[in-house]
Amino acid sequence: MRLKYYRNNVLGTLTLIEAMRDHGIRNIIFSSTCATYGNPETLPISEDHPNFPINPYGFSKLMVEQMLKDFSSAYDTRYVSLRYFNAAGADPDVETGEHHDPETHLIPLVIDVALGRRAHIDIFGTDYSTPDGTCIRDYIHVSDLADAHLASLEYLSQGGESEIFNLGNGKGFSVKEVIKTVKKVSGKNISTRIAGRREGDPPVLVGSSQKAKNILGWKLKYADLEAIVETAFEWHKKISAVKY
Repeated sequence: MRLKYYRNNVLGTLTLIEAMRDHGIRNIIFSSTCATYGNPETLPISEDHPNFPINPYGFSKLMVEQMLKDFSSAYDTRYVSLRYFNAAGADPDVETGEHHDPETHLIPLVIDVALGRRAHIDIFGTDYSTPDGTCIRDYIHVSDLADAHLASLEYLSQGGESEIFNLGNGKGFSVKEVIKTVKKVSGKNISTRIAGRREGDPPVLVGSSQKAKNILGWKLKYADLEAIVETAFEWHKKISAVKY
């Protein structure tokens, strides 16, 4: 499974940028990740934080960023690399949303419990150095991510130089807080099961997106966890009715 990250991210991007070179495409926007930082030394994480990935996914994305830097230098191209924190939520009009098989993202997994499609949610570690002992993550709504892509495209089209931007909401929410929020939004009880820590999980990942706000003029619309969960819940309720 872990080798797929390198095949998809590194080899796939290499094929893409070679095609860009051959066809005269000068600009690219890359969906990167906060996993390039590894265990944070300071919080919130800014773009100048050292990169020390602790899992294959983060390593593969960081390798692509280096490829883009070298490609930009060699072929006079420009790129924007967007380091996502935890993408979440769904289209507020309930027309599109995420559906993975198997599902690995926390919010959809907890919603599955609320909808009766899963018996419980596993909590991977309750002994982290956080207020409630569970991992803390920065959740960013997909609509805000889409706005950032459009802003990045406009930035490059106006001659902007290659840049890296964090995309997060600057707030951290623990696993237990996510479960509590889904319970509130759904009105359903959420059964949990305590499991051991997962390898490669930093205790806290919260980012600063001030650079994107300053340079791209990007503004958050969904900074509140409950608002993010509400859009996700409506989407998963809709597909649950259709699929199940």
